[in-house]
Amino acid sequence: MDHQQQVESPREVLQALARKHNVDVLSLEFAKLMDSQDPLRSFRDRFCYPKNGALATVDPDLVDPKEECVYLCGNSLGLKPRTADTYMQEQLDKWANTGAELHFTEPLPAALCDQYGREEVGRLVGADPTSVILMNSLTVNLNLLMLSFYQPTPERYKILIEAQAFPSDRYAMVSQVELRGYNPKDAVLEIKPRPGEHTLRTADILQMLKEEGSSIAVVCLGGVQYYTGQKFDMEPITKAAQEQGCLVGWDLAHAVGNVPLHLDQWGVDFACWCTYKYLNSGAGSIGGAYVNKRHDTREAPHLRGWWSNKETTRFFMFQECDVAPGVDSFRMSNPSPMMVALVKASLEIFEEAKMERLLQKQFLLTGYLELLIKTYLRSGQTQFPEVTIITPDDVRQRGSQLSLSFSINLHEVHEEIQKRGVMCDVRRPSVMRIAPVPLYNSFYDVHRFIDILKDVFAICKIVGA
Repeated sequence: MDHQQQVESPREVLQALARKHNVDVLSLEFAKLMDSQDPLRSFRDRFCYPKNGALATVDPDLVDPKEECVYLCGNSLGLKPRTADTYMQEQLDKWANTGAELHFTEPLPAALCDQYGREEVGRLVGADPTSVILMNSLTVNLNLLMLSFYQPTPERYKILIEAQAFPSDRYAMVSQVELRGYNPKDAVLEIKPRPGEHTLRTADILQMLKEEGSSIAVVCLGGVQYYTGQKFDMEPITKAAQEQGCLVGWDLAHAVGNVPLHLDQWGVDFACWCTYKYLNSGAGSIGGAYVNKRHDTREAPHLRGWWSNKETTRFFMFQECDVAPGVDSFRMSNPSPMMVALVKASLEIFEEAKMERLLQKQFLLTGYLELLIKTYLRSGQTQFPEVTIITPDDVRQRGSQLSLSFSINLHEVHEEIQKRGVMCDVRRPSVMRIAPVPLYNSFYDVHRFIDILKDVFAICKIVGA
């Protein structure tokens, strides 16, 4: 399969498998066949899957309340691992039974719990374990890192982001330049897709770096663009920016646990991410950060707190901070062992499932979604309204998510499929994001989604938006 995936499209592989087993690739039989042969199928049982009857948006007259919903929203919030209950309860019990001794009592002693997961997270992002850490939340980490890495000069003061960056990222960049006395209209440089296109071309990013690089202090893009689902070509972009003298950071919120990452190999300067999307740690849970080891001795100032001390001297209560090296120096406050426990529950599953196997399934699972959409809902199909996939066709430029644009009223479609037990999300101005996650989604889920979408199109009289 590895060789096939390198030289063939998902459609070609899926069609070849259907021919091999003498079944129609579009049929429910084929979806069930793929699930029966899925080596990762048992991992679905490791997560709590919402039932239709528990969802406020579901119409109980249209679905079986006891049936699992069609959950295609892992790009927004991953499902809860079943072991999260056990690990959280361990921390509550430890607090109840030991009081302040919980700071140094296993499992996950509070004073040391942010050391947990470094090996596992390092493997997911392709980094030396000592260069990653669990701390704070995504935008907090982004601002803390930018305060240090964004050191503008009169000649080099701009920050490059994508034009449709996640709003929180844009707010952070605007606040960073304002804090340094610059006008965001001048200092926050936004790169846009070409007219009539939805995604950015790597060549255009490289060209902008060539033209504007001498004035750019930091390049900070999303590894996977939250709206379009486009995976940026991080290695050449990082290299080209650094050749122009820029520092490079990546927001990996939609990339970690979703696409291959090799931060050390690519020479990325810094990165940060949340852990509640593909890493399934629960809404608002603790985030992660990375600082390349070559910056361990970097002397640029940044905010500090108690946890910025070296672990060995933290409790000596020095009046002057005994600053830890690298990413550890960006820590400020003691982390919550309860949040770390939730991350632990998911990381253990990733360690067992293996990222390479998840990517192999993703290739076919997201490809199956693409195949069904383009078969039933393509341009020129008269039976149903048109659905356009704005995420790149090239599997090297995407992960699990496909972003869909409709020729009819998007929000009414969303409301109707929610009534029928589909959980996904809509992002303004005009896309529905669908993410079949290989850890817990099935080919049957994808087939059900398309059937529900076709039913909604068939019965609803929706005026074109």
